[in-house]
Amino acid sequence: MEFVIITGMSGAGKSCVVNSLEDVGFFCVDNLPAKLIPVFAQLLSGTQGHDRVAVVTDVRAGKAFSELFEALDELKELQLGYKLVFIDANDETLLNRFKETKRRHPLVRDKYDSVSNAIATERKMLEKAKSMADYLLETSNLSAIQCRVRVASMFSGSGDRSMHIHCMSFGFKHGIPNDADFVFDVRFLPNPFYIPELKHLTGLDKAVSEYVMSFEESKDYEKKLLSLVDCSLPLCVKEGRSQLIVAVGCTGGHHRSVTFAEILYNHFKEKGYSSSVSHRDILK
Repeated sequence: MEFVIITGMSGAGKSCVVNSLEDVGFFCVDNLPAKLIPVFAQLLSGTQGHDRVAVVTDVRAGKAFSELFEALDELKELQLGYKLVFIDANDETLLNRFKETKRRHPLVRDKYDSVSNAIATERKMLEKAKSMADYLLETSNLSAIQCRVRVASMFSGSGDRSMHIHCMSFGFKHGIPNDADFVFDVRFLPNPFYIPELKHLTGLDKAVSEYVMSFEESKDYEKKLLSLVDCSLPLCVKEGRSQLIVAVGCTGGHHRSVTFAEILYNHFKEKGYSSSVSHRDILK
């Protein structure tokens, strides 16, 4: 049985993640008390039709959330494998989401409590869980659709290797992705933005990618970049990582970074890794 435990910050997008997992065949249960997780996993283990299961547990349980760590130890004792997924977003994004949705934060108990204080308290409560997570999904700059694509790619079951690699392009002027494990800067390469016929295209267009890769410095950088990641990936697998996010940035996230994110994605795919690609700022 593939057993996934989801936790994370309130407002970070756990509901979106659950919906996405259901779309790829998971049986999902929301707001399960942590101490019931081992019982639930045991109950479904080996049960026909429940080979992919996901549960959500978070601070809605209050102080009982701390029982999660005992539950994880019990799962190990029972030899029931699991993956812990942590959903996060920065404080500003969380605050804005609560304002937009008019929903109350689960740690706000009365009218005198502030959402900001509740977020800070929750972050401290979840600090240990975040450090233990197999997967970290940072949703601050992701739309609902982008979130669903990321989750689907993480648990699509494709690829022959144990680690999933997600390649991402972004624009530095829109901020560096908080969840990236490796960040590569390609702003030193010739910029198609200044070519009138290429300005309004993207790195997904053949004309742009061919222009970017027509320069010797681009070809040399590609060779050295692929050599670096080929050296790093086996070490990351050996460390036991389940997910690796490789981000490539240019100024706006439309041309050079998209070209190189696609190059990395195709390279990892050819190497047999479970891999996916997204372009965070391509429509901005």
